Amino acid sequence: MVRICQEAAVIMRVGKLTGNVWKRSVWKQMRTKRDEVRMGAGEGDDCALFSLGDGREPAISVYTVEGENMVKHAVHGAANAVAASGAEPLAVFFSMLLPETIQEACIQDMMVKLEEVCSGLHIQAAGDNIRITKAVKSPILTVTGIGAWPGADAVSVKRIKPGQDIVVSKWIGLEGTAILARERQTELLEKYPLRWMEEAKEFDRFLSTVPEAATAIKSGVCAMHGVAEGGIFGALWELAEGAGVGLDIDLGEIPIKQETIEICEFFEINPYCLLSGGSLLMIADNGYDLVRDLAREHISATVIGKTTDSKDRVVRKEEERRFLERPKPDELYKALN
Repeated sequence: MVRICQEAAVIMRVGKLTGNVWKRSVWKQMRTKRDEVRMGAGEGDDCALFSLGDGREPAISVYTVEGENMVKHAVHGAANAVAASGAEPLAVFFSMLLPETIQEACIQDMMVKLEEVCSGLHIQAAGDNIRITKAVKSPILTVTGIGAWPGADAVSVKRIKPGQDIVVSKWIGLEGTAILARERQTELLEKYPLRWMEEAKEFDRFLSTVPEAATAIKSGVCAMHGVAEGGIFGALWELAEGAGVGLDIDLGEIPIKQETIEICEFFEINPYCLLSGGSLLMIADNGYDLVRDLAREHISATVIGKTTDSKDRVVRKEEERRFLERPKPDELYKALN
């Protein structure tokens, strides 16, 4: 598919994707079904209908990416945000703005990737809105995640209080590392071997945080927050700001892959401010119990600090102390530009 997509483009008709193209390359790829989706949006039906039952309520998140290679990231981003709220991801609704030079093979390839992720997460692609437009030069994909929220006992930053443990799952910088290894492979191969590069590109296999969120809920976690744009430092700031608490973070405890460190050194960027989909921040009264619960599910996690009753957001490295700043643009943009 990638080879076909890179061939000379055929101009598509501007406007809503034509019915025949939609049936061939979009609708036929949307195979995963959920009982909660009573009716999916499609030709003749512009709204998906849901029946949750059991006292559950809808939870909705939105995630936007640019580029035909980012479909996997968008679906995981939307599903992760739903899961971090304590809800069970059920479905996604996606909107695409596509350049008129795109080929139908590219559209179908994007849909195959989308369905692969949906199938792996057992969520349904419940509807779509795809338009060809002269306003964009590369695909822009917006994914709306839809989930079932349990109600009053759900997790929330408002439940965070001083003295609780801060836990992060897997490793930071996974998503940014995978993107840079893929998009900047030529430069990186001047220094690193191909096998090393292929491993870094495969870090996007860790993108889903739905499993750790489900385990954290059972373990009694009080709040969760995805580590995405802005990296771990951005996520920690947002969590503390929303909860109105301080932070005491041990930089040496933040888990990070060696590949991430080396790629960030190559591009002279800060790994702690790098796109980190695949990591989840969790707040618990006893973070070490949570780490053990996650380990039983074969999910690595680390206690990296505590919440405090101060307004200071402190990051320690041995004897040094620094204060977190407000989130800045993700370091990924520096490397890609």
